[in-house]
Amino acid sequence: MTRPARPRRSCLAVPGSSEKMLRKAQGLPADQVFLDLEDSVAPPAKARARAMVADALVQGDWTGKTRVVRVNDVTTRWALDDVLHVIRAAGSSLDAIMLPKVERVAHIHWLDLLLSQLELTEGLPAGSIGIEAQIEGPAGLSEIEAIAAASPRIETLIFGPGDFSAAMRMPVLTVGGADERAFDPFLPVLMTIAMTARKHGIAAIDGPYALISDVAGYRRSAERAAACGYDGKWALHPAQLEPANEVFSPRQDAYDKAELILDAYAYHTSAAGHEVGAAMLGDEMIDEASRKMAQVTAERGRMLGMSRTSRFVAPPAT
Repeated sequence: MTRPARPRRSCLAVPGSSEKMLRKAQGLPADQVFLDLEDSVAPPAKARARAMVADALVQGDWTGKTRVVRVNDVTTRWALDDVLHVIRAAGSSLDAIMLPKVERVAHIHWLDLLLSQLELTEGLPAGSIGIEAQIEGPAGLSEIEAIAAASPRIETLIFGPGDFSAAMRMPVLTVGGADERAFDPFLPVLMTIAMTARKHGIAAIDGPYALISDVAGYRRSAERAAACGYDGKWALHPAQLEPANEVFSPRQDAYDKAELILDAYAYHTSAAGHEVGAAMLGDEMIDEASRKMAQVTAERGRMLGMSRTSRFVAPPAT
């Protein structure tokens, strides 16, 4: 089954044990919501949260949002019951399962097989439920190529900076924070995840920024991820949604230019345009590399439903 392309500029974390947040999230402008059964839910509340999450998926209005549930990691006593309960109760109202702390290919194989069995027994379309793999430590990063290729269900690779910082014994105390005056130790990790995602045709998502009152800091963190080629970023608070949606969307002028480049290149490489491989668009030379770069921005804008404000006009015949 071909995985659908889904906007994921803003991925809102919603504690699965909070009835208030499960209700509120339905009306917020997030591209994706992930209803969390892992870190934001205390151990005594895990079972109750499963039921609340399943009920919210079935009864709630999540129109226009990608619906994801983050289960507990496979080494815990909760993971199996998380998947079983959520899929049996709300599988038809779910787009993907997020698996945290993926450290081995076997973790993906376990979830893939379990989802296949549940889709069969629950009458769901085969392969309909995607997998989001969260990379949160050196073990997962060292196997990232195999993890990305482990199942056709894989839709995203997600960077988890908190657990990664702890696993690497980094001297930081804020999840997603970085000392902007010093070398950014996350950049090599971000690029490795992004390059792997691009190689396998899946999305790359940056993790959280815990200083929820520091919207400017969140924006800088999102811009860093966008510069590395990421598709979106987690939001821990509604105030982080607007900057995420803005940072990971093409500007209108950039989208217009991308479409113009595609039109101009198509014209100049055609018989009418004398079949040249390089041509001028205004003051800029465009060629095949320009086309590839423009295609990225154009596809993103089209997926978001953007409309063009300018059109290419072929030069007069000479």
